[in-house]
Amino acid sequence: MALRGYASGFSDLIGYINDRLPSNEQIGRALRRQARMYPEIAIRELVANAIIHQDFRMRGVSPLVEIFSDRLEITNSGEPLIPTLRFIDEPPQSRNEMLARLMRRLNVCEERGSGIDKVIFEVEYYQLPAPEFTASERHTKVIMFAYRKFTEMDREDRIRACYQHAALLRVSNQIMSNATLRNRFSIDAHNYSIASRIISDTIKAGLIKPQDPTNSAPRHAKYLPFWA
Repeated sequence: MALRGYASGFSDLIGYINDRLPSNEQIGRALRRQARMYPEIAIRELVANAIIHQDFRMRGVSPLVEIFSDRLEITNSGEPLIPTLRFIDEPPQSRNEMLARLMRRLNVCEERGSGIDKVIFEVEYYQLPAPEFTASERHTKVIMFAYRKFTEMDREDRIRACYQHAALLRVSNQIMSNATLRNRFSIDAHNYSIASRIISDTIKAGLIKPQDPTNSAPRHAKYLPFWA
């Protein structure tokens, strides 16, 4: 691709990335069609975040998008200004306010910080594993995983998804329950004990808590993220 500015080249950049992502074949009643593995809205928000929140004081590094057969990794320079576990609910903090304001005016991003909420919503809608956010002293990275069946997700995948589901519902003025988590994972109602086990593991990990600790009927209990 030719060198272009962030604003003028952003749409083409997203198209370039999307064209190289793996796709799934979906079979309808009469026709087959190819559907991209990852939701375009999520890719757009994550790439915009990487551009806007990069640390320009660091030399020799720049936003990086890596595409693998089973995942997509987006890395930008600099430690995040808020903990990765609070990306969903914390008010936005921009390292580059002027750039963020410009990108908002061009409808590339929203300064009010709803981008990660959109990512999690789209991931759940596409029934993908929960994305993983990691941070170091020099970089912030998000990993989006390709579709895997529920039975192919490991314990950490399920705990991460459970926490993000509870956090997303909380910022949407809703509360997680066994039923909402079953819907997140497409678990049949008669297998509610599987969802209960995931909830129990996530509580033990310190990521969620019961809304009412005195409730003795786990199947009908409500759960909040740890910061609520």
